Amino acid sequence: MKTFLLGMALFHLLVSAEAQPTSAPPAAIKSAVKRAAANTNDFFYRLGPDSKPMDGIPKGRFVGPTVIPSIVFPGTQHTYFVYVPAQYDPVQPTSVMIFNDGQAMMAEPGDVQAQNVLDNLIFRREIPVMLGVFINPGRRPDQPEPSPRDWGDGTSNRAEEYNPPTDKYARVIVDELLPALMKDYNISPDPELHGIMGASSGGCAAFSVAWFRPDSFRKVITFVGSYTDIRGEYIYPELVAETERKPFRIFMQDGRNDIRRPGKPNNDWFLQNVRLMKALTKKGYDLNYTWGIGNHGQKQGGAIFPEMMRWLWRDQPVSTDPDDQVERSFRFPVTPISPK
Repeated sequence: MKTFLLGMALFHLLVSAEAQPTSAPPAAIKSAVKRAAANTNDFFYRLGPDSKPMDGIPKGRFVGPTVIPSIVFPGTQHTYFVYVPAQYDPVQPTSVMIFNDGQAMMAEPGDVQAQNVLDNLIFRREIPVMLGVFINPGRRPDQPEPSPRDWGDGTSNRAEEYNPPTDKYARVIVDELLPALMKDYNISPDPELHGIMGASSGGCAAFSVAWFRPDSFRKVITFVGSYTDIRGEYIYPELVAETERKPFRIFMQDGRNDIRRPGKPNNDWFLQNVRLMKALTKKGYDLNYTWGIGNHGQKQGGAIFPEMMRWLWRDQPVSTDPDDQVERSFRFPVTPISPK
Protein backbone atom coordinates (compact mmCIF):
# COMPACT_ATOMS: atom_id res chain seq x y z
CA MET A 1 0.00 0.00 0.00
CA LYS A 2 2.84 2.41 0.85
CA THR A 3 4.43 1.73 -2.52
CA PHE A 4 1.12 2.44 -4.23
CA LEU A 5 0.67 5.69 -2.31
CA LEU A 6 4.18 6.87 -3.15
CA GLY A 7 3.60 6.11 -6.79
CA MET A 8 0.28 7.92 -6.77
CA ALA A 9 1.86 10.94 -5.06
CA LEU A 10 4.52 11.11 -7.75
CA PHE A 11 1.91 10.67 -10.47
CA HIS A 12 -0.18 13.47 -8.95
CA LEU A 13 2.80 15.79 -8.93
CA LEU A 14 3.62 15.01 -12.54
CA VAL A 15 0.02 15.58 -13.65
CA SER A 16 -0.18 18.76 -11.60
CA ALA A 17 3.02 20.02 -13.15
CA GLU A 18 1.67 19.49 -16.67
CA ALA A 19 -1.59 21.18 -15.74
CA GLN A 20 0.03 24.32 -14.36
CA PRO A 21 -0.48 27.53 -16.32
CA THR A 22 2.61 28.83 -18.05
CA SER A 23 2.87 31.58 -15.40
CA ALA A 24 3.56 29.04 -12.62
CA PRO A 25 7.20 28.93 -11.45
CA PRO A 26 8.61 25.89 -13.33
CA ALA A 27 11.61 25.58 -10.99
CA ALA A 28 9.35 25.02 -7.96
CA ILE A 29 7.33 22.38 -9.82
CA LYS A 30 10.43 20.54 -11.01
CA SER A 31 11.88 20.65 -7.51
CA ALA A 32 8.74 19.11 -6.01
CA VAL A 33 8.70 16.35 -8.62
CA LYS A 34 12.40 15.68 -8.08
CA ARG A 35 11.93 15.39 -4.30
CA ALA A 36 9.03 12.98 -4.70
CA ALA A 37 11.04 10.82 -7.11
CA ALA A 38 14.05 10.83 -4.79
CA ASN A 39 11.93 9.56 -1.91
CA THR A 40 11.16 6.40 -3.87
CA ASN A 41 14.81 5.56 -4.70
CA ASP A 42 15.50 3.99 -1.30
CA PHE A 43 11.99 2.72 -0.61
CA PHE A 44 12.64 -0.88 -1.65
CA TYR A 45 15.82 -1.28 0.42
CA ARG A 46 14.78 -2.79 3.72
CA LEU A 47 16.46 -4.80 6.41
CA GLY A 48 15.95 -8.55 6.17
CA PRO A 49 15.78 -11.22 8.89
CA ASP A 50 19.57 -11.42 9.29
CA SER A 51 19.61 -7.78 10.46
CA LYS A 52 16.99 -8.29 13.16
CA PRO A 53 16.92 -10.20 16.45
CA MET A 54 15.87 -13.84 16.05
CA ASP A 55 14.29 -16.03 18.67
CA GLY A 56 16.60 -18.75 19.95
CA ILE A 57 19.84 -17.08 18.87
CA PRO A 58 22.26 -16.15 21.67
CA LYS A 59 22.70 -12.41 21.98
CA GLY A 60 25.92 -10.65 22.77
CA ARG A 61 26.28 -7.57 24.93
CA PHE A 62 27.60 -4.06 24.57
CA VAL A 63 30.46 -2.91 26.77
CA GLY A 64 30.95 0.84 27.02
CA PRO A 65 30.99 3.64 26.34
CA THR A 66 34.76 3.83 26.67
CA VAL A 67 36.62 7.06 25.96
CA ILE A 68 40.26 7.25 24.90
CA PRO A 69 42.29 10.42 24.31
CA SER A 70 43.90 10.95 20.92
CA ILE A 71 47.55 11.76 20.38
CA VAL A 72 47.17 11.84 16.60
CA PHE A 73 44.54 14.58 16.91
CA PRO A 74 45.60 16.47 20.07
CA GLY A 75 42.80 17.79 22.25
CA THR A 76 40.23 15.28 20.97
CA GLN A 77 38.92 11.98 22.26
CA HIS A 78 37.12 8.97 20.81
CA THR A 79 34.15 7.15 22.29
CA TYR A 80 33.64 3.50 21.42
CA PHE A 81 31.46 0.53 22.33
CA VAL A 82 32.49 -3.12 22.06
CA TYR A 83 29.90 -5.71 21.09
CA VAL A 84 30.95 -8.99 22.66
CA PRO A 85 29.18 -11.95 21.01
CA ALA A 86 27.89 -14.74 23.19
CA GLN A 87 30.46 -17.08 21.61
CA TYR A 88 33.50 -14.98 22.53
CA ASP A 89 36.07 -17.10 24.35
CA PRO A 90 38.84 -15.05 25.98
CA VAL A 91 41.16 -18.05 25.62
CA GLN A 92 40.91 -17.95 21.82
CA PRO A 93 42.44 -15.14 19.68
CA THR A 94 39.45 -13.44 18.08
CA SER A 95 38.64 -11.53 14.90
CA VAL A 96 37.53 -7.90 15.07
CA MET A 97 35.33 -5.67 12.93
CA ILE A 98 35.54 -1.88 13.38
CA PHE A 99 32.51 0.29 12.58
CA ASN A 100 33.15 3.97 11.84
CA ASP A 101 30.31 6.32 12.87
CA GLY A 102 29.60 3.63 15.42
CA GLN A 103 26.57 5.36 16.92
CA ALA A 104 24.72 5.05 13.59
CA MET A 105 25.81 1.49 12.80
CA MET A 106 24.54 0.17 16.15
CA ALA A 107 21.34 2.25 16.35
CA GLU A 108 18.05 0.38 16.84
CA PRO A 109 15.92 1.14 14.98
CA GLY A 110 18.45 1.98 12.31
CA ASP A 111 19.60 1.29 8.77
CA VAL A 112 22.30 -1.27 9.69
CA GLN A 113 21.90 -2.72 13.23
CA ALA A 114 25.22 -4.47 12.79
CA GLN A 115 25.14 -6.20 16.19
CA ASN A 116 22.13 -8.26 15.08
CA VAL A 117 23.98 -9.29 11.93
CA LEU A 118 26.93 -10.43 14.04
CA ASP A 119 24.66 -12.49 16.31
CA ASN A 120 22.86 -14.22 13.43
CA LEU A 121 25.83 -14.93 11.18
CA ILE A 122 28.17 -16.06 13.96
CA PHE A 123 25.51 -18.46 15.26
CA ARG A 124 25.21 -20.13 11.84
CA ARG A 125 28.99 -20.21 11.27
CA GLU A 126 28.70 -17.91 8.26
CA ILE A 127 31.35 -15.61 9.71
CA PRO A 128 33.93 -16.30 12.42
CA VAL A 129 33.43 -15.28 16.02
CA MET A 130 34.38 -11.62 16.18
CA LEU A 131 34.17 -8.55 18.34
CA GLY A 132 32.29 -5.58 16.91
CA VAL A 133 33.83 -2.22 17.81
CA PHE A 134 31.66 0.84 17.22
CA ILE A 135 33.77 3.99 17.31
CA ASN A 136 32.53 7.56 16.95
CA PRO A 137 34.42 10.40 15.28
CA GLY A 138 36.77 12.28 17.57
CA ARG A 139 35.56 15.35 19.43
CA ARG A 140 36.79 17.85 21.96
CA PRO A 141 35.44 17.35 25.51
CA ASP A 142 33.26 20.45 25.09
CA GLN A 143 31.67 19.16 21.88
CA PRO A 144 28.56 16.91 21.80
CA GLU A 145 28.84 13.21 21.10
CA PRO A 146 27.78 12.32 17.53
CA SER A 147 24.38 10.65 17.39
CA PRO A 148 22.24 8.80 14.82
CA ARG A 149 20.55 12.14 14.08
CA ASP A 150 23.77 14.18 13.91
CA TRP A 151 26.85 12.27 12.79
CA GLY A 152 29.12 15.11 13.87
CA ASP A 153 29.80 17.05 10.68
CA GLY A 154 30.44 20.55 11.95
CA THR A 155 30.25 19.54 15.63
CA SER A 156 33.15 17.07 15.83
CA ASN A 157 36.45 16.22 14.17
CA ARG A 158 34.71 13.90 11.68
CA ALA A 159 35.61 15.65 8.41
CA GLU A 160 39.22 16.19 9.41
CA GLU A 161 39.64 12.56 10.47
CA TYR A 162 37.63 10.68 7.89
CA ASN A 163 38.22 12.47 4.59
CA PRO A 164 41.85 13.44 3.95
CA PRO A 165 43.83 10.82 1.98
CA THR A 166 46.49 10.57 4.71
CA ASP A 167 47.49 7.98 7.30
CA LYS A 168 46.29 10.00 10.31
CA TYR A 169 43.00 8.18 10.90
CA ALA A 170 44.74 4.85 10.29
CA ARG A 171 47.04 5.78 13.16
CA VAL A 172 44.02 6.41 15.39
CA ILE A 173 42.70 2.91 14.69
CA VAL A 174 45.99 1.00 14.64
CA ASP A 175 48.06 2.88 17.22
CA GLU A 176 45.37 4.11 19.64
CA LEU A 177 42.24 1.96 19.42
CA LEU A 178 43.74 -1.50 18.86
CA PRO A 179 46.18 -1.29 21.81
CA ALA A 180 43.32 -0.19 24.07
CA LEU A 181 41.19 -3.11 22.89
CA MET A 182 43.98 -5.62 23.29
CA LYS A 183 44.28 -4.75 26.96
CA ASP A 184 40.75 -6.04 27.55
CA TYR A 185 40.19 -8.65 24.84
CA ASN A 186 42.11 -11.45 23.19
CA ILE A 187 42.24 -10.03 19.67
CA SER A 188 44.27 -11.91 17.10
CA PRO A 189 47.31 -9.98 15.81
CA ASP A 190 46.70 -11.43 12.32
CA PRO A 191 45.75 -8.53 9.95
CA GLU A 192 43.63 -10.96 7.93
CA LEU A 193 41.33 -11.13 10.96
CA HIS A 194 40.90 -7.35 11.20
CA GLY A 195 38.05 -5.68 9.26
CA ILE A 196 36.69 -2.15 9.10
CA MET A 197 33.65 -0.54 7.51
CA GLY A 198 32.02 2.82 7.13
CA ALA A 199 29.52 4.89 5.20
CA SER A 200 30.03 8.13 3.28
CA SER A 201 33.08 9.86 4.78
CA GLY A 202 33.33 6.91 7.16
CA GLY A 203 33.74 4.72 4.08
CA CYS A 204 36.71 6.82 3.00
CA ALA A 205 38.14 6.41 6.49
CA ALA A 206 37.73 2.63 6.31
CA PHE A 207 39.48 2.56 2.94
CA SER A 208 42.31 4.75 4.22
CA VAL A 209 42.96 2.42 7.16
CA ALA A 210 43.50 -0.57 4.85
CA TRP A 211 45.31 1.53 2.25
CA PHE A 212 47.86 3.03 4.64
CA ARG A 213 48.05 0.17 7.14
CA PRO A 214 47.52 -3.17 5.37
CA ASP A 215 49.94 -4.57 7.92
CA SER A 216 47.05 -4.26 10.39
CA PHE A 217 43.76 -4.26 8.40
CA ARG A 218 42.91 -6.29 5.30
CA LYS A 219 39.13 -6.38 5.09
CA VAL A 220 37.00 -3.36 4.11
CA ILE A 221 33.34 -2.52 3.46
CA THR A 222 32.21 0.87 2.20
CA PHE A 223 28.72 2.29 1.76
CA VAL A 224 28.37 5.34 -0.55
CA GLY A 225 32.02 6.27 -0.06
CA SER A 226 32.77 10.00 -0.32
CA TYR A 227 35.79 9.67 -2.62
CA THR A 228 35.34 13.25 -3.74
CA ASP A 229 36.84 16.69 -3.17
CA ILE A 230 35.75 17.16 0.45
CA ARG A 231 39.40 16.88 1.48
CA GLY A 232 40.98 15.66 -1.76
CA GLU A 233 39.83 12.02 -1.66
CA TYR A 234 39.23 11.96 -5.42
CA ILE A 235 42.92 11.07 -5.91
CA TYR A 236 42.49 7.46 -4.71
CA PRO A 237 41.96 5.95 -8.21
CA GLU A 238 45.26 7.46 -9.32
CA LEU A 239 47.01 6.29 -6.15
CA VAL A 240 45.73 2.77 -6.75
CA ALA A 241 46.96 2.83 -10.35
CA GLU A 242 50.41 4.10 -9.40
CA THR A 243 51.00 1.86 -6.36
CA GLU A 244 51.86 -1.81 -6.08
CA ARG A 245 48.77 -3.84 -5.17
CA LYS A 246 48.18 -4.05 -1.44
CA PRO A 247 46.91 -7.18 0.32
CA PHE A 248 43.39 -6.20 1.29
CA ARG A 249 39.87 -7.21 0.27
CA ILE A 250 37.04 -4.71 -0.28
CA PHE A 251 33.29 -4.69 -0.92
CA MET A 252 31.94 -1.36 -2.23
CA GLN A 253 28.33 -0.19 -2.50
CA ASP A 254 26.87 2.94 -4.04
CA GLY A 255 23.66 4.18 -5.66
CA ARG A 256 23.13 5.83 -9.00
CA ASN A 257 21.27 8.61 -7.19
CA ASP A 258 24.07 9.31 -4.75
CA ILE A 259 25.13 12.98 -4.80
CA ARG A 260 25.62 13.85 -8.46
CA ARG A 261 27.40 16.99 -9.70
CA PRO A 262 27.17 17.29 -13.50
CA GLY A 263 30.27 18.95 -14.90
CA LYS A 264 32.15 18.54 -11.62
CA PRO A 265 33.63 15.03 -11.76
CA ASN A 266 35.69 15.41 -8.58
CA ASN A 267 32.47 16.09 -6.67
CA ASP A 268 30.31 13.37 -8.22
CA TRP A 269 29.93 10.63 -5.60
CA PHE A 270 28.74 7.85 -7.91
CA LEU A 271 31.31 8.63 -10.61
CA GLN A 272 34.13 8.56 -8.08
CA ASN A 273 33.01 5.22 -6.63
CA VAL A 274 32.96 3.73 -10.12
CA ARG A 275 36.38 5.21 -10.91
CA LEU A 276 37.85 3.68 -7.76
CA MET A 277 36.23 0.32 -8.49
CA LYS A 278 37.73 0.29 -11.99
CA ALA A 279 41.19 1.19 -10.68
CA LEU A 280 41.03 -1.56 -8.05
CA THR A 281 39.77 -4.09 -10.61
CA LYS A 282 42.52 -3.26 -13.09
CA LYS A 283 45.11 -3.66 -10.37
CA GLY A 284 43.80 -7.11 -9.46
CA TYR A 285 42.36 -6.44 -6.00
CA ASP A 286 40.08 -8.93 -4.28
CA LEU A 287 37.03 -6.78 -4.94
CA ASN A 288 33.26 -7.02 -4.92
CA TYR A 289 30.85 -4.18 -5.59
CA THR A 290 27.22 -3.40 -6.25
CA TRP A 291 25.53 -0.31 -7.71
CA GLY A 292 21.90 0.26 -6.76
CA ILE A 293 19.38 2.99 -7.45
CA GLY A 294 19.55 4.64 -4.05
CA ASN A 295 20.48 8.03 -2.67
CA HIS A 296 23.32 9.04 -0.36
CA GLY A 297 22.56 7.00 2.72
CA GLN A 298 22.69 3.56 4.32
CA LYS A 299 19.44 2.02 3.04
CA GLN A 300 20.89 -0.27 0.38
CA GLY A 301 24.13 -0.88 2.24
CA GLY A 302 22.25 -1.86 5.38
CA ALA A 303 19.92 -4.15 3.44
CA ILE A 304 22.81 -6.13 1.91
CA PHE A 305 25.23 -5.83 4.83
CA PRO A 306 24.79 -9.49 5.91
CA GLU A 307 25.79 -10.68 2.44
CA MET A 308 28.71 -8.26 2.38
CA MET A 309 29.93 -9.76 5.64
CA ARG A 310 29.60 -13.32 4.33
CA TRP A 311 31.68 -12.42 1.29
CA LEU A 312 34.27 -10.43 3.25
CA TRP A 313 34.88 -13.21 5.79
CA ARG A 314 34.43 -16.17 3.45
CA ASP A 315 37.91 -17.55 4.09
CA GLN A 316 37.35 -18.62 7.69
CA PRO A 317 38.65 -22.18 8.25
CA VAL A 318 36.17 -24.92 7.31
CA SER A 319 36.21 -28.62 8.09
CA THR A 320 34.78 -30.98 5.44
CA ASP A 321 34.90 -34.01 7.75
CA PRO A 322 31.35 -35.45 7.78
CA ASP A 323 31.97 -36.71 11.32
CA ASP A 324 32.90 -33.25 12.61
CA GLN A 325 29.74 -32.58 14.55
CA VAL A 326 31.11 -29.32 15.92
CA GLU A 327 31.49 -27.94 12.42
CA ARG A 328 27.98 -29.09 11.57
CA SER A 329 26.34 -27.48 14.59
CA PHE A 330 25.31 -23.96 15.48
CA ARG A 331 27.72 -21.86 17.50
CA PHE A 332 26.43 -21.69 21.05
CA PRO A 333 28.13 -19.77 23.86
CA VAL A 334 31.26 -21.37 25.20
CA THR A 335 30.48 -20.13 28.69
CA PRO A 336 27.46 -18.22 30.01
CA ILE A 337 27.73 -14.46 29.67
CA SER A 338 26.64 -12.58 32.75
CA PRO A 339 24.76 -9.35 32.06
CA LYS A 340 26.65 -6.12 32.62
